[in-house]
Amino acid sequence: MRRALLSALLAATASLARADGISDQIATQGLRATEAALAALPAPTPSDRFALGGVRFLAGLERALQLRYRVGLSEGMSVASGLPVLRLPLDENPRPEPFEPRMIDALFEGIEQDMAGAIDALAPIADGDEVGVEIDTADLWFDIDANGARSPGEGVLEIAGWALSGGFGTEMPSTTIRFDTADAAWLSAYAHLLSGLGNLILAVGPSDGIARVLDSRAAFDRLGRPKDTDAFSFESQSGQFVDLAAMFVMAIEGPPDAARTRAARQHLLAVVEQNRRFWNLVPREPDNDREWIPNKNQTSATGLLFPPGTGARWLAVLADADRVLRGERLLPYWRVGPRAGLDLAALLENPPEIDVAGVVQGASLVPYLREGPVVDGRSLQLFDALFQGDSPLYAVMLN
Repeated sequence: MRRALLSALLAATASLARADGISDQIATQGLRATEAALAALPAPTPSDRFALGGVRFLAGLERALQLRYRVGLSEGMSVASGLPVLRLPLDENPRPEPFEPRMIDALFEGIEQDMAGAIDALAPIADGDEVGVEIDTADLWFDIDANGARSPGEGVLEIAGWALSGGFGTEMPSTTIRFDTADAAWLSAYAHLLSGLGNLILAVGPSDGIARVLDSRAAFDRLGRPKDTDAFSFESQSGQFVDLAAMFVMAIEGPPDAARTRAARQHLLAVVEQNRRFWNLVPREPDNDREWIPNKNQTSATGLLFPPGTGARWLAVLADADRVLRGERLLPYWRVGPRAGLDLAALLENPPEIDVAGVVQGASLVPYLREGPVVDGRSLQLFDALFQGDSPLYAVMLN
């Protein structure tokens, strides 16, 4: 009897972590606790695996936001950098810890680790599996200040909703979405995308350039650098821009890590592969139940409109990207004729030692220029025409 009661108790405890209650669990316990509970399930269902992949994906972003907040990388230089995750708006930390340049590398290494965990969780989900995970987007939040409780400004839509706002203004309204089997491929594609971009950043290693710039600013401070609040000084008007430009130049100069650039290329190829899988599965769905990205007979629970032909147009864009990444098509380059271009695949497989003058003038790129078919950009133009100028918004959504 006691054994039966214990088994029932264990089963009830495990069920709390399963995908059917995932939204509430994230809302009350946060991402990392939910991840631990899902990872501990002895026999996860396809829905559990999707939930674990999604939670790991969001937890990777949370880790990066926590590091940014801890050291005061809120707006300013982080947003202006344009780098993934660093661009997301974040409130100021009134008492930040000292910033160390190595933290930028650590940030993207952490993202890569979490994205790898998400990809591993999603990989066993087969096309024939049944996935159904309901998420109220209002339940999603990042524990940015790492205090274990949800604070104002920590909602996912408050942080990233602007990127998907469409016609809703500064923030997309909350809604409930039922993620299904096709969405596992979509999420895997996005995890590969962030891994690819992270590897490109780590390939050049921005830490040394950041350290040089920060050391120089400290020296300027000792010599009476004008205050940022002095509106009439060149420092306040242009100093930050000059520092960001210097960080970029110092980062890309030198030999990139070829293992990282090769890994980035493979991740980007996987983005295309998983997108193709997604658009192969979406048309098979017979229901219309709170969809994320719909087929032609469905509507999106986000309120965004997806015109007929969305999948075909996006797949055409990705087909061009796939050919470029495989070296079957070349990128247009301004210093050569229309029958020649830049072989991006060769460049990522065996990157050159980079100097800015050589890149700007083209000398560093000569070994990667050759004759061959050049991608013409027509597929991207047709995609933009379908969305009447809103293509950047939908590109973020579709990845």
